[in-house]
Amino acid sequence: MIVGVPREVKPGEQRVALTPAGAQALTERGHRVLVERAAGGGSGFQDDDYAKVGAMLVTADDAWGEADVVLKVKEPVSEEYGRMRAQQVLFTYLHLAPAPGLTRALMAARIGAVAYETVQRSDGSLPLLTPMSEVAGRLAVQEGAFYLGRARGGRGILLSGVPGVPPGNVVILGAGTVGINALRMAVAYGADVSILDVNLDRLRHIDDLFRGRVVTLYSNSYNIAQVVQRADLLVGAVLITGARPPVLVTEAMVAQMKEGSVIVDVAVDQGGCIATIRPTTLLAPTYLVSGVVHYGVANMPALVPRTSTFALTNATLPYVLALADRGALGAIAADPALALGVNVWGGAIVHPAVAQAVGETATPLGEILR
Repeated sequence: MIVGVPREVKPGEQRVALTPAGAQALTERGHRVLVERAAGGGSGFQDDDYAKVGAMLVTADDAWGEADVVLKVKEPVSEEYGRMRAQQVLFTYLHLAPAPGLTRALMAARIGAVAYETVQRSDGSLPLLTPMSEVAGRLAVQEGAFYLGRARGGRGILLSGVPGVPPGNVVILGAGTVGINALRMAVAYGADVSILDVNLDRLRHIDDLFRGRVVTLYSNSYNIAQVVQRADLLVGAVLITGARPPVLVTEAMVAQMKEGSVIVDVAVDQGGCIATIRPTTLLAPTYLVSGVVHYGVANMPALVPRTSTFALTNATLPYVLALADRGALGAIAADPALALGVNVWGGAIVHPAVAQAVGETATPLGEILR
């Protein structure tokens, strides 16, 4: 099997889809690994690091053109659409629900598109989304604290406070992986923290874990409207696998927030759970609406690419090895979790949530595997 690793071209993206250790694991099994020159530079990996473990250093044309399986971190951008080809497998984060143009480009290319974020185990866990959600949740508070600085347009609030001055208020919407990691950071800062979710078992777990240091609230429109008015930092951490999240904070609620408060919506890559959020980049991360700083970076873990690349490859490598060893259809047929990662295949949309989001009809995976 030939595995291609092109350099990421999305603005500000410095991660790479495979570490040298991952490349070595593939070459040891007899697979060819084609790494585009300088692909690992942003994560601190030099071309020689890949060459020493048996990977071949190639151009972008070769990394895409010769590969049976293409590994990426982020979804293809328009300049990459023409590189995709039929019967090739693309394994990456896709987040197709808010991206009908990309979905149709994948269909037109008749490529097999397997999304990290919808690979799902029988217990409901998302093993390939989890590591980046952990990073993004922690960064949400770190970045939010930074943009609360007056020089960055914020209120001039120190989240921890100081003796005699109260700490800042942090509100987190969603108690999944992102929300829990944001919560850990906010508590570590010493902030006054509230977290909302519709899952009472998660809220009980948080209450036990943090021993009353965190305010837990059931998520409904009334409670959300109340807490966002107090928030210095509001973190959106809502996920519905493969689909757009619900909009929980309306424009009217944003207008009631304190001037200079900060919103970080980690759900922006799936469309966002804040009505006023839109995707931004690491090069231009924020904008103002109603005097509130909005941070909508859709690839937040790229801010810490070395940590993120290690964490991502740790999680993806077993699936990459399966795709290479068994072939794509064999690996998908053998692993129900990987099968749920199939979003588009051979011109058809497979994942129901993606099909619904773009107004198409899903094709059952079983018809493809026959």
